[in-house]
Amino acid sequence: MDAIVEDFTLAEGFVATATACGLKPAGALDMALIVAEEPCSAAGLFTTNRVRAAPVLYDQQVLARNPAAVRAVVINAGNANACTGPQGAANCHAMAAMTAERLGCRPDQVLVLSTGVIGRQLDMAKVARGIGALTTPGAAHGAGFAARAIMTTDTRAKVARRTISAGDTPISIAGMCKGAGMIHPNMATMLAVVTTDARVAPDLLDRALRHAADRSFNRISVDGDTSTNDTLLLLASGASGIDVQPAAAAPALDAATFTAALTDVCIDLARQVARDGEGATRLVEITVSGARDDAQAHQVANAIARSPLVKTAIHGGDPNWGRVLCAAGYSGAEIDPDRLSLHFGVAGSAIQLVAGGLPLEADLAAASALLRQDPVYITLDLGLGTAQTTVWTCDFSKEYIEINAHYTT
Repeated sequence: MDAIVEDFTLAEGFVATATACGLKPAGALDMALIVAEEPCSAAGLFTTNRVRAAPVLYDQQVLARNPAAVRAVVINAGNANACTGPQGAANCHAMAAMTAERLGCRPDQVLVLSTGVIGRQLDMAKVARGIGALTTPGAAHGAGFAARAIMTTDTRAKVARRTISAGDTPISIAGMCKGAGMIHPNMATMLAVVTTDARVAPDLLDRALRHAADRSFNRISVDGDTSTNDTLLLLASGASGIDVQPAAAAPALDAATFTAALTDVCIDLARQVARDGEGATRLVEITVSGARDDAQAHQVANAIARSPLVKTAIHGGDPNWGRVLCAAGYSGAEIDPDRLSLHFGVAGSAIQLVAGGLPLEADLAAASALLRQDPVYITLDLGLGTAQTTVWTCDFSKEYIEINAHYTT
């Protein structure tokens, strides 16, 4: 296991375990459990897809009723428990009930996440064995193992951690996520659990999470598909003893500082998801500047990020800049083609290819080299205002087709 993942820990007040119950082949870890040592506050954001997995519907109900006393999150990989009807809903409730029994808490204090193939019923005998194993000394103990257990087509576990301070007291924000395919806002296709040892009321936790997600997981795309299972959870244990409050004075922490650190963690995780896109060979960072407002910038950037023609050109190192302008043009945003300016690369070493909507005499070999770097940077200025936004995607390779052409076979 990667040293960074092996050393990864959740925020104080949380423990994690993992096990293999046979939902994945070859004995790979496929179930994880995150337990709050005391009831904690929680918030969640979920897929906007109208076809929603049983765990999504269940978790929304739990958080609506009980956002201040969550005890655990149980996660399975290998099966999405989506499009499974009443039996799938019953299986989800059973997962929560079995976990609650092992932990000595109520079922409505347990959140459930699932990921994997759609349309297949869970093998509940395997799940029951897995839940039993998660709470025994024989489980793999540690958040790094849990981060690996939730992977599906991911090639690497994804974790991030930041520490901020309130006076002399450190406050941790630490999270893990999985996601590699079927990735697109809103919310991007992934499962993510972020923890903090700050003490945060559920309503403030929800506001902070929405702010962070809008600037991170809602800014990535791999293939333009939004999943049935997208879930982003934020759990606050309060173990640090520090309260997060609006415009707080010491020793409390102000909400803006907390939200900024949470956003940083979520951006880190979101970038890792985009870089690990199925078959991806490099991360692509697209910045749209000179927009009238953030919404316009995001609309244009999002169109570029999901363009198969842009993404395949990047994979081949083909500086076919016309594909970028084309995507901006069909984004639906009201842009002026005669004001567009396009650069490849980062400031200081970037190459400008377009000014005033017209091509420049650029070194195309050098531009091609920039598209072969990791990350790739593309900046499009709309020339209309001062707003800008950044989104992240990846290149499209032949391996993406291979993975998804045979996903269930």
